Amino acid sequence: MLAAAFFWGTSATLARFVFHDRHVPPLVAVELRLAISVAILAPWLAWRRPAALRIRREDLGYFVVLGLFGVAAVQGTYYYAIGSLGVGLAILIQYIAPALIVGYETLRGAPLRARAVLAVVAALVGTACLVVGVDRASFGASPLGWAAGFGSALSFAFYVVYSKRGLARYAPETVLFYTFLVAGIFWACVTPPTRIIAAGYDRTLWSMFVALGIFSTLVPFALFSAGLRRLSPGEAGVLATTEPVVAVLSAAILLGEGLRAQQWLGAALVLCAALLATLRAPASLP
Repeated sequence: MLAAAFFWGTSATLARFVFHDRHVPPLVAVELRLAISVAILAPWLAWRRPAALRIRREDLGYFVVLGLFGVAAVQGTYYYAIGSLGVGLAILIQYIAPALIVGYETLRGAPLRARAVLAVVAALVGTACLVVGVDRASFGASPLGWAAGFGSALSFAFYVVYSKRGLARYAPETVLFYTFLVAGIFWACVTPPTRIIAAGYDRTLWSMFVALGIFSTLVPFALFSAGLRRLSPGEAGVLATTEPVVAVLSAAILLGEGLRAQQWLGAALVLCAALLATLRAPASLP
C-alpha cells in the first residue's frame, strides 16, 4: 500500500507537468494511461499467466460495474476536479473516502474501534494541512466541478470496497486487466483514439504518457490490489492518504517548492494515521 502511494505521489508531479505545461486535456491522459496499461498487461498475462485471463461468465457484470463505477469514475472525476477546483482542493475532497469507507463498514456491522476513528481523523486533518494555500478562487468553481470532486471521493471509496469482493476470487492482475479494459473502452468512446492521434503529440510527450501508464497506473494499482487482499477496506483507505505526503515532498525536491511548518505537521499526522491503521490488537492468551 505504501509503495503504491509512493508511485502515485511521485508521478503526480509528472501529471501536473503534462496537464499544465504541455496542455494535454486530463481525460485524454486518463484514457492513454489505461490503454498503455492494458497494452502491457495483456501480452504479459497471455505469455506468463494465461489462466489469469479466464473468468466466470457470471462475473462479467461485476467487472463491468467495477470498471465503470470504480476505475473509470475515480480517474475521470479526480482529474476533472483537478481542472475545476485545483490540485489542493481536489486532493482534500477525495480523501474524505477513508471516512466513507469506515462509515460503510460500521453500517455493515463492523465494530467501530477508537483507533480506526483516530486514524481517519488524523488522515483528514493531515491531508488538509498538506494542501494549505488552496486558491480561494477554487471555491467559486462550477457545480459540476464540485460534483466531480465529491464524486471522486465516493468513487474511490466504492473502488476500494467493491474491489475487495473480486480479489477474494481472482488474482490482482485479473481484476486489473478486465477493469482497466472496461474503463479504457469507456473513455475511448468519450474521446475517440483518432482525435488523440490527430493531436500530433511529439515523442517526448508520448514517453511521458508511457511513464504515466506504467508508474502512475499499472504498477501502483497492482501494488494497491495486492495490499487490499490482505487488509480491510478501511485500512487500505487510510494508508492511501500517504499519497499527498509523497506528492508534496516530491514537489519540494523536484520542483523546489518549499514546505511550510503546517505541511510538515500534516505529513506527520498522515504518517501517524497510517501507523494507527495498520496496528493490530495483540492476540489474547488462551
